[in-house]
Parts: sequence; structure tokens; C-alpha cells
Amino acid sequence: MLRSAIVAGILAFVAASANAQQLAPLPPQPAGLAWPTTEWAEAQLPEDMDRPAFDLAITEAFGGVNDGYGETRAVLIVQHGRIIFERYADGYTRDMRLISWSMAKSVTQALVGAAVLQNRVSIDAPMSNPAWSAGDRRASITWRQWMQMVDGQDYHEIGVTRVLDNGAARMLYGEGHMDTTRWAAGLPLIHDPGTHWNYNSAGVVLLADALTRTIIPSPQNPTDRRNRMRAWMQQSLFGPIGMHPVVEFDPAGTFYGSALVWATARDYARFGYLYLRDGLWDGHRILPQGWVDFARTRGSDVNSDVYGAGWWLTPSQGTGRPIHSTIRDNALADTFSAQGHEGQMIIVAPTRDMVVVRLGHFDDNLAHWDALGDWLARVIGAFPATQTQTSGGAHG
Repeated sequence: MLRSAIVAGILAFVAASANAQQLAPLPPQPAGLAWPTTEWAEAQLPEDMDRPAFDLAITEAFGGVNDGYGETRAVLIVQHGRIIFERYADGYTRDMRLISWSMAKSVTQALVGAAVLQNRVSIDAPMSNPAWSAGDRRASITWRQWMQMVDGQDYHEIGVTRVLDNGAARMLYGEGHMDTTRWAAGLPLIHDPGTHWNYNSAGVVLLADALTRTIIPSPQNPTDRRNRMRAWMQQSLFGPIGMHPVVEFDPAGTFYGSALVWATARDYARFGYLYLRDGLWDGHRILPQGWVDFARTRGSDVNSDVYGAGWWLTPSQGTGRPIHSTIRDNALADTFSAQGHEGQMIIVAPTRDMVVVRLGHFDDNLAHWDALGDWLARVIGAFPATQTQTSGGAHG
């Protein structure tokens, strides 16, 4: 009964929000095609694409001459369940694990989804933390609000110019590095929960810790906590879809959640493909029904349209609120993406039945993100839509 109530709550919320935002349908697995659990099927680039525009974009990306989106280390494109393009820069290979940075936040959203499916988490229940008393308002913030980054914490990362003022740097490499959860739990609230969107890596660390306490309630020590959590991740998410990532943990035994996953481009493509296929894999549900729509539905702050739950969104009009969307082409409003520091991207494009992985490096500033977004729009836009996008866009 409890599990049914949890899933029903997710579905009711997502159905209302998706109806308002007109999400593009997620395409099913092509009939007769093997799932890429162990190996990807491959195919040629389609004949009906704009090949000259695509070739020019790829040449720019790997030629070292571009409009500001820096070094490209890997590009992988999956369409209709098959790899249709894969290329690596000199010194990089398909077997090399590359850093996720904040794409890990999308992985954490998936891990919470796996726990919901196992009847371990209710996302509309308060998440809590041992550092907060029952009367502490932070103890009332729900899992949903943490995932949507409408928690209200006093945290600063995007737009911060000084390293010493950057919450992520302070948490991962400064005073919080020995116990990231303790540091994150100490941040006060400056907004009412549910009312104000703010990018918050500390909140995702708190999610990672709360999830670990739910799965491993009585660890013997930090090493035991790490080992048992790794085993649960492998059993619940990575193993079933064929991923082989390395997930980093802090000295207290908490996986960082907000960063520091290492995986191959093909593994990142598998992860994006799980979301393209609505959380299903080879006949088995890995994520709850409605979980992917929850990820790609914007949160409760009416002044924000660029973020769902652990995933970035592309608005159907404008460049995005309160900050730019990486992809600014509103014709691609069905796309949603996992994004990481220095230009890491997994883009899911339902109307093209496509996943695009781009891994690389640039100095992290708005101009470079805009340039990368414009390049990705050219790459994705070179392929015609294979289904009609719902009128009004995915996140308008």
C-alpha cells in the first residue's frame, strides 16, 4: 500500500505539471533491437540529415578552432538505439573513464528513483538530517524540494567569481572536505522552501547522505558505508544497464552525489538512454513510472524554467530564467540534459529518439556555455525530428 501511495503521488504531481508544460513523448525501444547492456549496436548516419552542417560542426569541435567551447574529448550520438557517431580526441578512447563533474547530480536523482521503486523513500516526506532538530525548519524540506533545488539554503556557486566564495570549492576542497555532509547541513535558510530556485551542490550532498542513511542505516565505519553503498548502486542502477563507473566518496563515507563520478562516454550514453526510454531497461523498470517526467518538469519556483529535478531543461521560449539555458534554440525545447563543470553534457532529445554525449574542457563561464549550447544545437538540429513535438514545447 505504501509503495502504491508513493508512486501514485509522483504520478499525480507529474501528470498535472506535464500537462501544463506539454512534455514530448518518450519513444519506446525499437522492436527486435537488443538493449545495449553489454554492447551497443551501430549504424550509419541517416541519409535524411543535414550532413554538411554536421560535418562542419564536428570538424570545428575536433580541429581545435571553434567559437569558444574549448577542447572536445569525446562525442557520441545514439539514435533509435544504435550508435551512429562516435569520435575521440587524440589521447582519449572509448574505454577511458572521464569525469562527470555535476552530471553526477542526475545520477543521484536516478539513485533516489531506484530507492523510491524499492519502497525506501517517499519524495514528499521531509528528508531530515541528524544535525537538525525536530523544530529546525530545514528538517521539514522534502526530498522533492532538495532535488528541484528549491530548498532555500544560503549557498552560492553559479556566478561566483572568487574561489573562496564558491560553495562547491569550500565544501569539496576547503573546510568541508573531511565531512561534506556536516558542512552542507550547517548552511542556514534564506528563503522559504519551495519558493526560490538556486543551484545548490550542497543540497545534493545532503541528498546523497540521506539516501545512504536510508540504504545503510547502521554502517560499522566509513569503509563499510562506502562498500555497501557501492554494492547497492551496482545492484539497483549501474549493473542492470551495463554501466561500470567509479563513484568517489568523502572521508566520512558519503558519496559526493553532486560530482566526481568517472565513466566512459558509452556508459554516460547508457545513462541518458535509460531516461530516453522512460526508466525502462530490457523489460525491467529501473526507475519508477513517471520518474523521468519528474526529472524534466520544472520545479515550483514560477521564476525558473531551466531546471527540473536533477536535470537541466530547455525552455520553449526565451533564453531561460533565472539564468541562460545551455541550449538556447527553442526549437529544441524537448531536450533535457545532465551538465557538468567545464562542458560535460548528456543531452536527451525525445523527438529525435536521440542521446548525445559531449565530454571536454573549457574555462567555466557563461560565454563558453553559450558557445557549447549553440554548437550542440547545430549538431542536434542537423537531424530531423522523428516524431512531432507536442505543441508549446517541453518546458514552456
